[in-house]
Amino acid sequence: TFKSILKVLVVAHLTAGMANLSRHEKEKSFLTATGEKRPFPSLHDPHSRELSVVIPAYNEELRMPVMLDEAMEYLETRQKKTPSFTYEVIVVDDGSRDRTTEIALEYTKKYSADKVRVLTLVKNRGKGGAVLMGTLSSRGKLILMADADGATKFSDIEKVEAGLKDVNSGPENMAIACGSRAHLEKESVAQRSVLRTFLMYGFHFLVWFFCVRGIRDTQCGFKLFTREAALKTFSSLHIERWAFDVELLYIAQCFKIPIAEVAVTWNEIEGSKLVPFWSWLQMGRDLIFIRLRYFTGAWKLQSPQKTD
Repeated sequence: TFKSILKVLVVAHLTAGMANLSRHEKEKSFLTATGEKRPFPSLHDPHSRELSVVIPAYNEELRMPVMLDEAMEYLETRQKKTPSFTYEVIVVDDGSRDRTTEIALEYTKKYSADKVRVLTLVKNRGKGGAVLMGTLSSRGKLILMADADGATKFSDIEKVEAGLKDVNSGPENMAIACGSRAHLEKESVAQRSVLRTFLMYGFHFLVWFFCVRGIRDTQCGFKLFTREAALKTFSSLHIERWAFDVELLYIAQCFKIPIAEVAVTWNEIEGSKLVPFWSWLQMGRDLIFIRLRYFTGAWKLQSPQKTD
């Protein structure tokens, strides 16, 4: 048994790696409405917008327009009511094989590249990698990550902002607010198969046991960061696929960044990219490895450094 544990620790240590912060030349710029290339700014720069919305998208030509229409209508209405409110939306095409980039660029043409920017990744990195690249390119004082499927009602950002404000009391301006579906758990259990319910509870246990305590729903794709908290947490991120949320929150708790959990309106949208059984297994393995790699020192908490 001791040998088995030792083998797992050695494997976890030797296979550890950082998230790739470097960019392909094509990923350093975005297109304006007239097709000109402009360089993306850096998360290390001072903010110049109130809000950045980062939307990771992989083969989302069908679901994304519904989400973008809802988001843009909300953001435009809010700006008309409060002209000092400024925003940007960054769609990160995670190496899609469909027309995700072309469709997102239609919104650039409609609203301008000041409001909608498209970052097209040369190859698929995974959801965490896409969110990371979009966040590193953002200008917002606050940074919201939101899924392209539109499962969360976009106007619930106001609830998440209120939650962020409640916990953001220090002068460092460090805080995170997570949208949560925990209040919907009983209802979802009634609609799910026994296997999916078992996997869900197993995943929750592993999250609690190995990584993050006090947050009931780590996986809802609707999270709001202060710019400072985003820089601090994303600079240490290692996981680029599905379990990246858990590592981000683990990093935040290591840095003692306050985290609010806020109930949001959520609907199941058809077309999920998760293949339930294998995805749960992969995420379970990642959760165990998160803890082991930090424990063995293979992964360390990083200081934010500017990258190309």
